[in-house]
Amino acid sequence: MPGQNRKTGVLMHVSSLWGDHSCGSFGAEAREFVDFLHESGFTCWQTLPFCLPNEFASPYSSFSAFSVNPYFIDLRALYDVGLFTREEFESARQHGPFRCEFERLAGERFELLALAAERFTAGSELEEFCASHPHTEKFCRFMSLRAANGNKPFTLWENDSGDERVYRTWRFICYVFVRQWKEIKKYANEKGVSVIGDIPIYVSLDSSDVWEAPGQFLLDERKKPTLVAGVPPDYFSADGQLWGNPLYDWDAMRRDGFSWWRDRISFMFEFFDIVRIDHFRGLESFYACKPDAENAREGVWLKGPGMELINALKSVCGNGKLIAEDLGVITPEVRALVDESGFPGMRVMQFGFDGDPANTHIPYNYTANSVAYTGTHDNNTLLGFIWELDCDTRRRVLEYCGYTAENWDRRESYLAVIRTLLGSVAETVILPMQDILLYGADTRMNTPGVDAGNWAWRATREQAAGVDRAFWKRLNTLYGRYTAEKKTDPEERQ
Repeated sequence: MPGQNRKTGVLMHVSSLWGDHSCGSFGAEAREFVDFLHESGFTCWQTLPFCLPNEFASPYSSFSAFSVNPYFIDLRALYDVGLFTREEFESARQHGPFRCEFERLAGERFELLALAAERFTAGSELEEFCASHPHTEKFCRFMSLRAANGNKPFTLWENDSGDERVYRTWRFICYVFVRQWKEIKKYANEKGVSVIGDIPIYVSLDSSDVWEAPGQFLLDERKKPTLVAGVPPDYFSADGQLWGNPLYDWDAMRRDGFSWWRDRISFMFEFFDIVRIDHFRGLESFYACKPDAENAREGVWLKGPGMELINALKSVCGNGKLIAEDLGVITPEVRALVDESGFPGMRVMQFGFDGDPANTHIPYNYTANSVAYTGTHDNNTLLGFIWELDCDTRRRVLEYCGYTAENWDRRESYLAVIRTLLGSVAETVILPMQDILLYGADTRMNTPGVDAGNWAWRATREQAAGVDRAFWKRLNTLYGRYTAEKKTDPEERQ
């Protein structure tokens, strides 16, 4: 029945939640955010990847696709069961509430959790968890070996005996993380909120994924990549982006039925109701660069696994849903693959006003089976985007959205854009929390191609409390995206 699945959600990574310990967590703030969504008529919560981030705090680069982020663990819950002293618990209090304190977290949090792990009485549940999550168990062993080898890349390891304290701590972290998050997800589902997760298409070279199964990647005899991932010049970068990730050996993966990918998707659906596959177009064809390239200008396109992989993923999705992040260089072949998969694609309003009437990102070209965003984690905020446009383009964007006043009023023009998106045929609309708060470019989450200064934005409890929840519920109701009776059945994962 047309329109019955219309919904709106908010993009807000866990790290951006408020709280007291340098980073958002699975503590009270997560439940408070679910309450905020529920009371505002939003029925989706989209997060970024949950894996361990890299040294630049990016959740899109990690030591494992099967890892978790220890910074999200609720410290108060561990304190309440006696795993910290008061002095230890108080020592973790943040210095300020507006930015994630990544340097401090990297220097202190693991050691604090190691104390809790030493005091934790490991029962059968932890062993059962590790036995049922073999890739996560391998990640824990990988991290223990990495520590024992001076944190060098695994290709340089000489010591094959891991650091047992590190091993025990990571097992504890993974077990507690999953337990705590499942309680949050259950709470969200009971409030009618579905959780949308995100996975990067590629993994890091120095990762337990490559260490565990090097034959699944395009590597030479020294376990060095023969080709690396990237994207050609685009909206974000004139030189393209040389990501440097090892590329999958799709022929090898095909021979075992894409078992690693099936395991990965199964793992994700333990956390999420819906999973967005980042850089989905790489499944149709992927951009490959030489490992010693200075930039991504000279790469080549190679054929991906297409529907063979997609069918393998569908076989383990159960009631879970997948979203295709079909941004970037999109060819007719990519569009055909998205259509054949049946997965909703993405539309980003900020990409819609280049003057091309056939642009799929302008709302009159949206389809119902799509997820529409004002912007993603890689974009400017909506207010920052409008502010930085040249006058002619800004006038065109706002006129399209029905705002024709002579003087630019930031709130009214912004709401005109929001209303245009909510009124579109796209079944799902996602708004970054910064756009709910009407914040500018200084709060954007990530600037692609820039290593430092990203991923650190946080909201405060007071900022969230200042949002007019009744107003947003009226908007979501007006555009058929919320009804008081709408509930999310965890079994249906709508």
